[in-house]
Amino acid sequence: MRVPYERMHAEFVRVLEKYGFDPQRAQLCATLFAQTSLDGVYTHGLNRFPRFISNIQSGIVHVDAQPECVGKIGVIERWDGHQGVGNLTAYTCMARAIELAHENTIGVVALKNNNHWMRPGAYGLMAAQQDCIGILWTNTTPNMPPWGGKEAKLGNNPVVIAMPNGDSPLLLDVAMSLFSYGKMEMSVLQGKQLPFEGGFDEEGNLTRDPAKILKSAQPLPIGYWKGSGLSLLLDLLAASLAGGCTTYEIGQKPQGETDLSQIFVAIDLKHFPDRAQIQARIEATLADLAATTPVHAGDLVRYPGAGMQKVRKDNLENGIPVDESVWNTVCAF
Repeated sequence: MRVPYERMHAEFVRVLEKYGFDPQRAQLCATLFAQTSLDGVYTHGLNRFPRFISNIQSGIVHVDAQPECVGKIGVIERWDGHQGVGNLTAYTCMARAIELAHENTIGVVALKNNNHWMRPGAYGLMAAQQDCIGILWTNTTPNMPPWGGKEAKLGNNPVVIAMPNGDSPLLLDVAMSLFSYGKMEMSVLQGKQLPFEGGFDEEGNLTRDPAKILKSAQPLPIGYWKGSGLSLLLDLLAASLAGGCTTYEIGQKPQGETDLSQIFVAIDLKHFPDRAQIQARIEATLADLAATTPVHAGDLVRYPGAGMQKVRKDNLENGIPVDESVWNTVCAF
């Protein structure tokens, strides 16, 4: 089933206004959700929307809360999200980091007390579209065991790095688990196995079955012990810079995944005297990458973000692919 972008956006706006959003905030929030699905990140667009509304109903997300700057330490601004709308708060903080970068070459916003920010790549693209490098990450509720352990003590703490490159920016948007929870949940909806072993079942066996991994809460960290260590440091860096909660503290909260700590960094490349040479190096590197002999004949060797424009164009022309049960749930709100 495919749904036109405009229809999906309008349906999101309708539901958001029903749940207390003023028209302007409903429009932006709906755009962030709909563009996420438009770009092919279905797990954090339409598929995430019902859970978002559920979090509003349960009081985890405070619709009227506004983020505010609560302090400044050197080049870092500290902000408090006040448990507001995660993607709107993240949008505000990334916009502020970009504004600071335009003024000072680099801008850093450290945010505490935010909710799930949905697709973090959206905020990396914000930076790239203004000729900035974007670097951002978040901690999460405990949902991944440390390497060698069984209990979920770490978050899968997504990190984003975006670089401008004309109409095809480089966009790395990855969780610290081999497969994100959204990817595993989507595989369950589609009745598919994972392409590689993605975690352990409750008996401690490696498995490609996403349902068994979700049940055990034991996904594999990327790079095994390396991803485990990177997850820990991302968590502690975010919480320390923001003055916010660590993954351990988030896990102690009865209401679930809230009060997250997040970091937004923007670096304005227009301030660099060798801006043209930087772009030339990017293009030469990507051309060399594309010339790699593929393992399987006919396949393409691509850089992160390379296929996004093609997916976006197809979804605009033919409609966004949706899971019919999820779409019907949204329409029923």
